[in-house]
Amino acid sequence: MPSKEFADPVIRQSIDTIRLLAADAVEKAKSGHPGTPMEAAPIAYLLYMKHLRHNPANPDWAGRDRFILSCGHASTLIYSMLHLTGYDLSLDAIKDFRQFGSQTAGHPEFGHVPGVETTTGPLGQGVAVAVGMAMGGQYLAQHVDAELFDYRTWVICSDGDLMEGVSAEAASLAGHLKLGQLNYLYLDNKITIEGDTSLAFTEDVGARYLACGWHVQRVEGENLAEIDTAMERAKNDPRPSLIIARTHIGIGAPNKEDTHDAHGAPLGAEELRLTKEAYGRDPEATFVVPTAVAEHMGGCLAKGAELENVWQQQLEVKKAKPTVAGWLAVSKGELPADWDSALPTFAAGEAKATRQASGAAINALAPQLPFLLGGSADLAPSNNTEIKGEKSWLPGESGRNIHYGIREHAMGSIMNGLCHTPGLIPFAGTFFVFADYMRPAIRMAALMGLAPIYVFTHDSIGLGEDGPTHQPIEHLASLRAMPNLTVIRPADANETVEAWKAAIANRQGPTALVLTRQGLPTVDRSRFAAADGLQKGGYVLAAEAGELQLILIATGSEVQHALAARETLQAEGIGTRVVSLPSWELFDAQDSDYRAQVLPAACSKRVAMETAATFGWERYVGCAGSIIGMEGFGASAPAGELMKHFGFTAENFVAKAKELLG
Repeated sequence: MPSKEFADPVIRQSIDTIRLLAADAVEKAKSGHPGTPMEAAPIAYLLYMKHLRHNPANPDWAGRDRFILSCGHASTLIYSMLHLTGYDLSLDAIKDFRQFGSQTAGHPEFGHVPGVETTTGPLGQGVAVAVGMAMGGQYLAQHVDAELFDYRTWVICSDGDLMEGVSAEAASLAGHLKLGQLNYLYLDNKITIEGDTSLAFTEDVGARYLACGWHVQRVEGENLAEIDTAMERAKNDPRPSLIIARTHIGIGAPNKEDTHDAHGAPLGAEELRLTKEAYGRDPEATFVVPTAVAEHMGGCLAKGAELENVWQQQLEVKKAKPTVAGWLAVSKGELPADWDSALPTFAAGEAKATRQASGAAINALAPQLPFLLGGSADLAPSNNTEIKGEKSWLPGESGRNIHYGIREHAMGSIMNGLCHTPGLIPFAGTFFVFADYMRPAIRMAALMGLAPIYVFTHDSIGLGEDGPTHQPIEHLASLRAMPNLTVIRPADANETVEAWKAAIANRQGPTALVLTRQGLPTVDRSRFAAADGLQKGGYVLAAEAGELQLILIATGSEVQHALAARETLQAEGIGTRVVSLPSWELFDAQDSDYRAQVLPAACSKRVAMETAATFGWERYVGCAGSIIGMEGFGASAPAGELMKHFGFTAENFVAKAKELLG
């Protein structure tokens, strides 16, 4: 039995306890992954007991090291570690693994369990989020205080994490930026669900990471001395580090060790009994934590309290330092009283793409919000995401302008890591069609209640000649379907400014700003309602004259056509209201009285127009309404021709309205 190689009997007992708690939890739930927690136990033990700077009594203190279990299917590993080292996670909670309402979900979830830094499960997300966490730490070290924020980000990851494409993008950027505070511990067990990794994965992982600029070491996963030495070397190397540990899935299980049978299913009652016998434990006893182990691993509480106390003393000395004082305020979620005072107002009639108005808003906000930072996937000139006058983020130097390269998958995940950094407000841009590349990270942000801001430009067929490959006709519907994601498609420059205000104020979930490539006329607010109606998601932009007979609803670039159509219809004596509906989520969050004022039930004749798939619009137009939208993909042609061809004109608005009115 490999664990008997650990000379100190208490250490051996501790590692065995980690393994068997994990196996017992999976067995009781009749669901889960026992093999990976068993193989990773020595590495996790050494990390928590020696190398990880943490305080179980206060898991969120800002100076702590960060730990991510990227292979989230091995969640019983982190649950066992948290319980044994003194976090507020009871043994009963571990016994409740994967049960409804339990803290110990099937994959570790941020906000449910103290000590879980980020939700993991979709493989590759954890290692990519870790890059963002390491970048956040570097930013705080260089812009707030290097002594306070010298923390390290540790990751335990698996073959599956490193096979996923997002990990390659993230590793490439991390190596380029020389993120020396980032360390991966890779469980090289040669097993996936289908069998041996050689079925699909024969690359030299170490060589790949060396090529990306990483420090790479190899160790035996049961050799604590080797692992310890490798971790020390990693901490002293200026490059990000990958420690490849040759491990054995389901170690100690007589018939399932080193097989895929130990991966995605319980060991089974008989195999678990034999495993406990092999470990020298009572085969009938479950969830056993020997007193010696509880006392030994519980020592992390006293050690952690001392580590945090030293840090808090440093903070007390430094809190009058302007950079530290500023960070302390924003880290509590506070915004400066005048944060939105410099935002621009645009003159009526001025034609401006909403992406341009967004760029102006970013640059007005940046001096007021020093922890606002962002970039683009090599599209900053198109997305208008550059903070002018600020430095670029380069190897060893963290500026406010981040150059992600053509790496949207990793960009989304890295933003989530930056959001986990106290005080930071990250944004990032790409063309709206490439939101698909970011979707797993967007979903994780929504699930965790993180608040990145996505600047999605080139929002429709209005981008023109690039053609249907770049025209995101289905993306609005698909993103609106995601819980806790706020999607905003502003109608003009002033609505765009309001959209940025809404995005900054929203700290409970991500916000997607969906912006045009083409210029849009700026609405004359002296004739029509103020742009701050956007804060409620939808508002009466132009009221009807006379009896209300018809409501025209639009978002983004189509609002101009609704206003023009209203002029024609009102001239013919048809009482027509125009509703700008830039955010379904914000509108649906309003009380029923307000929504009824904007869209009164008594007026069933409604026409909606949006240069996107019509899916979902039924909720606003009802059975008696009509929707002008895209029924297929777009085409390559100048934007004006496309708009006419597909019917996005004031004339078509009028025609559809008259059809409804009979």
